[in-house]
Parts: sequence; C-alpha cells; structure tokens
Amino acid sequence: MKTANIMKAVCVAGLAATCVWSLAACAGGASASGAKTYTGGVAATVNGTEIPEDEVTGMVESIRSQMSMTDTDTWGQWLADNAMTPESVREEMIDSFAQQELIKQGAKEKNITVESSEIDDIVNKTKSNYEDDEKWKAALEQAGFTEEKYRENVESQLLQKKLTESFASDEEPSQEDLLKYAQMYASAYDGAKRSSHILFDSGDEATAQSVLDQINSGQLDFAEAAKQYSKDNAEGTGGSAAKGGDVGWDKLNSFVTEYTDALGGLEKDQVSGLVTSQYGIHIIKCTDVFNAPKVVGEDGTETVELTSLDQIPVEFLDSVKESLKQQNQSTAVQEWFNEYKENADIQINPMPEGLPYAVDMSKYTPAEGSTGAEQNAAGENADGSAEGTADGSADNGGSADAADGGDATGSADGSADNAAGDQPAEGGDSANQQPAEAA
Repeated sequence: MKTANIMKAVCVAGLAATCVWSLAACAGGASASGAKTYTGGVAATVNGTEIPEDEVTGMVESIRSQMSMTDTDTWGQWLADNAMTPESVREEMIDSFAQQELIKQGAKEKNITVESSEIDDIVNKTKSNYEDDEKWKAALEQAGFTEEKYRENVESQLLQKKLTESFASDEEPSQEDLLKYAQMYASAYDGAKRSSHILFDSGDEATAQSVLDQINSGQLDFAEAAKQYSKDNAEGTGGSAAKGGDVGWDKLNSFVTEYTDALGGLEKDQVSGLVTSQYGIHIIKCTDVFNAPKVVGEDGTETVELTSLDQIPVEFLDSVKESLKQQNQSTAVQEWFNEYKENADIQINPMPEGLPYAVDMSKYTPAEGSTGAEQNAAGENADGSAEGTADGSADNGGSADAADGGDATGSADGSADNAAGDQPAEGGDSANQQPAEAA
C-alpha cells in the first residue's frame, strides 16, 4: 500500500484550482511567495539549476495554512494518519519543483515558448473577476502568491499545455483499436438518448404553451418551431436553434437536472411538456435512442456485444476516436517525460535542521482506521510472516540435520531473508456545455 500523496490531497481538496498537467502543476498553485526566509540553502539541483530550500519550505507552509494545519500537533497527527513524515513531504515537494523545472528545460529544448501577451491575457481575464486591484491582491495573498509568482505559474502551465500539444499526432487510430475501445464504451452508451429542444424566455410561458399545443396537434413541425422560436442562439452563432433544436446525445453532453429528468421520461419521438430550468422554459423532444447490441446467455442474462463499428452512432465513434487519440498523446508525453527525468542530473541535498514543518513523529500515533494505522498493521503482519517462515524453516532444518547431519542454521537464515525480501515494496474530453445547459 502506498503512502498518501500530499500534493494529490491538495488538488483533491480544491486548494490548487489551477492544476493542469500532473501534480507538478499543483506545486505551482500551492507555492508560497518565496519572500520569507526560513533556513536558506539549496534543497536540490536539476541539471545545475538550484531549487531553493526556502521555496520548498514556503510551499509546505502555504499548504499547511490552506489546510488549516499550522498547529504543530494538528500537522503531526495528519502526517501520522496519512503515513507520511516531514522527510517524505519534503521529498514530494522537491519532486514537484523538479518536475516543473524539467518541463521548462524540455520545452526550451523543443523551442516551445510562451509570449508575454499570452500570460497577460490569462492574468487580465482572472483579474477581471475582482472589483478592484485591492481585492485582486488580497486574493493573491490568500492563495500564497505575489503577482509575479502568479505570472510564473501561468507561464509554467502554458508551457505544459504547449508541450503536451506538441505530442499530438495526425495519425488516425486503427480500426482494430477503435473497435476494441468502442466495445469498452458500448455498455456506457447503452440507453443513450438524443434530443432537441426549443428554449423560451422564463417569462414567456404563454408563447411556449401555444407552440407546444401546435406541435402536439401536428400543425407545427418541431424542428421548424425550434428555428423560429428558440432562444438558444449561442451568442448569435446559431446554437441549437439553427440545427432544429438538436443538442446531441445525453451520454456525450452535460445538461441541467431538469432537462435530464424530463428527457429520461421520454421515448423516441415523444415530446415533453413545458420544462422550466434556470435558463428558461424548454420543450424537449427525444429524437433517438441507442440500444447497444446484446446477446443472451444460457442463464438468460443479457450482455452487450459489439462486433462492428457500424453498430454504434457516428457521434459515439467520433468520441471514442478522440479519447483514443488523447490517450495516445498522453502516453507519448509521459514516456518522453519519464525518459527525460531519468536522464536528468537531479541532486537532492540533506534535509536541514530547523524547518518549521519538521515535527517529532514519535509523539503521534495513527488514528484507528487511518492509512497510517493500516500500513503499520500491514508491516506487523509482514514481519510476523517473515518470522514464521524463518521459524518453520528452522524446524524443518532440524529434521534434516537429524537425518543427514546437515546444518539447519543456514536454511533458517536464508528462508528468513527470502521472506523479508519477498514483502511488497512501497511503492484526457470534458462533457460539452450544450445549449440546454448553457443557453
């Protein structure tokens, strides 16, 4: 069982909302301003580039502050419960900084750059969410940033994004791979519903009811009604209205709860009543239902069985193809990074004394049921297994010794060593915002 990962805990808790690519991105998001001096010195070097100890310490202290663990005992207990130590935390932080530095160096070797204007665009867009400079600076301070450090973090993430994109390939996945992945996704797509909608302003219920009545009586075609009446124009680009109200398959998109619930009660070609959501009033039509091909077993159980790509809608196939291309891209990036890191010269210096997060772990016992307690129990079981193996081998060795005069000690020692040695070692497309939700 692996120990807890503090950077993962920070990202999962939502404390580093700017995480983009790997846990290295979280490192930037949680980093302190670097202005405070702690012990000084150099924590590590990456191909000769120094990682200051104070930046590592600042990041740990920033995380402690954001997770409300500035109190020594609270911090120490959390470490114990998560099977961590100050040493493992420092190692993790240094690794995060090293990853970011390697990304910068790798991007430079590939001639990947970020223009100041690109950073300005993102900073200014984020800044526009605050009423004035004072509130902007307060938000930065609360997150543990100066504006300079925030800009560096944005630059780092843009480099990561561009570096990832540089591994994109125009090569299409093979039909064999497509079928394999389509078979994996087929069960998830089973029962998917395609729909169209007509969106009215929330105060225009009379018009909505009139249009619904005309559709139900056959006087008005649904698609034509959507083109004529729907307010789903997606800022003048046509939106679903220009497509007769079509918003695609529910399994490939994300709709508001009211829309999803109403669609769930419709069969193919059925039309809903008036459905009110935060975006207005909807009239919804289920235009298609995908029922995955199935085979029936001897026990009568149905199992999805896809044997050909033409058995699923083209939209699902396109989604599978895109997922496969993204996975291949992610694999290529990771393989490159692993090799690049393996060939890098990373030197980690000894942990200095006097670090504010370095607590005496002998004072803390993992709480029952915690990761730390489970790992301690696993370690005790492993030790007992090793001892039992050694003792058993010694007993067997004694019998052998009586029979042929052999030495039982070597057998017992060897078995114990083997038992100990055999113990386990410790160790990319979001749902679309369719007009039904974003109108």
